[in-house]
Amino acid sequence: MTERNGMRYGVLGLIVLTLLIFLGLMVAIQSPSTSEPTAPGATAAPALESLAALDGQAPARRALDIQTWTTAEGAKVLFVAAPQLPMFDLRLTFAAGSSQDGNVPGLAMLTNAMLNEGVAGKDVGAIAEGFEGLGAQFGNGAYRDMAIASLRSLSQRDLREPALALFTEVLGAPSFPADSLARIQNQLLAGFEYQKQNPGKLAGIALFEALYGSHPYAHSSDGNAQSIPAITLEQLRAFHAKAYTASNAVIAVVGDLSRSEAEAISAQVSAALPKGPALAKTPQPEVPKAGRQHIEHPSKQTHLLLAQLGIDRREPDYAALYIGNQILGGGGFGTRLMEEVREKRGLTYGIYSGFSAMQARGPFMINLQTRAELSEGALTLVQDILRDYLANGPTQKELDDAKRELAGSFPLSTASNADIVGQLGAMGFYDLPLTYLEDFMAQIQALSAEQVKTAMAKHLSPEAMLIVSAGPTVAQQPLPPPTERPTAQPTGVPEH
Repeated sequence: MTERNGMRYGVLGLIVLTLLIFLGLMVAIQSPSTSEPTAPGATAAPALESLAALDGQAPARRALDIQTWTTAEGAKVLFVAAPQLPMFDLRLTFAAGSSQDGNVPGLAMLTNAMLNEGVAGKDVGAIAEGFEGLGAQFGNGAYRDMAIASLRSLSQRDLREPALALFTEVLGAPSFPADSLARIQNQLLAGFEYQKQNPGKLAGIALFEALYGSHPYAHSSDGNAQSIPAITLEQLRAFHAKAYTASNAVIAVVGDLSRSEAEAISAQVSAALPKGPALAKTPQPEVPKAGRQHIEHPSKQTHLLLAQLGIDRREPDYAALYIGNQILGGGGFGTRLMEEVREKRGLTYGIYSGFSAMQARGPFMINLQTRAELSEGALTLVQDILRDYLANGPTQKELDDAKRELAGSFPLSTASNADIVGQLGAMGFYDLPLTYLEDFMAQIQALSAEQVKTAMAKHLSPEAMLIVSAGPTVAQQPLPPPTERPTAQPTGVPEH
């Protein structure tokens, strides 16, 4: 044995010995004598040693004891105690999305992006270092309906309190520094230039404009190349003062906190926000006329978007439409659209459909990209599939499979504290009942194929679709016949 090999085996032996000692310690730590005691009168659940133990049943969803109250300033609070981990998640959801932009597209997004750029005595770097030094994370974002700001922190008091102090300062008293505004505006302008090379993005912008006309949902949350440079610091401060009030907010708290601690946190955050009334809810849009628009763009593929007005978040048919869409094109592989368009004909990498239920009626949309010379045939095929589905509805097998899949995946919606705080924020923002999660699954499991068919046909019509395409104008070819193994495969990498 060489000297090098001798050293190698000696090191390996040391590693093995260390692992054996470590495993011995782990066995001791996990022994019954040191395990967490079972509550009086409770029976400890047996450990899951094999998936076979589930006996085909879906895993149980995490039970949530949702508590709610309103702060002195008018913020709605939803709280779930989760003592399993020594941390907490806090999320504020404001009715401060781009639907509140007025005639200044991008104002809501830019205001939200500037929150953590500066406060009195701290610039963006100092704020980031402050959160990082406490082991905390700050998050924010703005969309059409809402703007959010979030904090994740350890629940230990000496870390929690300074993290909350910095969070409330960032949220309630941002300084909106001029240099940060200029930097973010330049970044957005560079993004708009990039969008010109993205046919899918161009098609999406055109579709929302055609679908919503003069409604607040019509313009992109990012604004545009004309509106962004003109936004001033005064406009940002004014928007923050009117849209980031406590009465315009929902506070969701999940974590290792008592009820009294959660009340103190929500009161502290609520009191730090500007004072003022809640903003008016977004009005319902008018139904547009069906039509078609093409955007000429040099590429090998054509993007196709089909859309019409869908539903708002409080629609009574929501559960039926959700599972109906899962069968049509919302559930990935195995859906009707994916089977007919991709699997049998190889026309696309992916085709998807979905309802975006918002405060006002959001869009129902089908989107795909396909080879330019097959785009007309692909469009006709999609329209035929939709027409047949609305006329005949799902089969019983399709419905049973979708219910089983949803029952298996739904527990993931409350698998982590971050998942739960997101659910609470949405429930509070859209005025859903505290029993929404249980109600939703019960409604899904009770649905018949006929009820799903009736709901889908009630809310959708193939003749009402707006169609936007983006790609080159080329001679069209007939579609290949459907086969189990299509010879024509999608061309190029899908763009997103």
